[in-house]
Amino acid sequence: MEEKSNADEMTFEEAMERLEGIVAKLESGDVPLEQAIEWFQEGMKLSHLCGQKLEQVERKIEMLVVENGSVVKKPFPVEGEDR
Repeated sequence: MEEKSNADEMTFEEAMERLEGIVAKLESGDVPLEQAIEWFQEGMKLSHLCGQKLEQVERKIEMLVVENGSVVKKPFPVEGEDR
């Protein structure tokens, strides 16, 4: 995978793939402390980015609901908001 210089330009899938690679490297246990810290910091940034991208998608999702015999679009309920 070609690494992008700006994490904001990464797709969700690219960020997850990179994050999974970092986790695998850290789990190997054979990593110098300074390198582990750098990878951990990058992993935290990628985790935050993935969370933001999921929130953006969640806001765009609409559920189709049948009401009184017709199909109506309703916004996807967001956890923590009044319905």
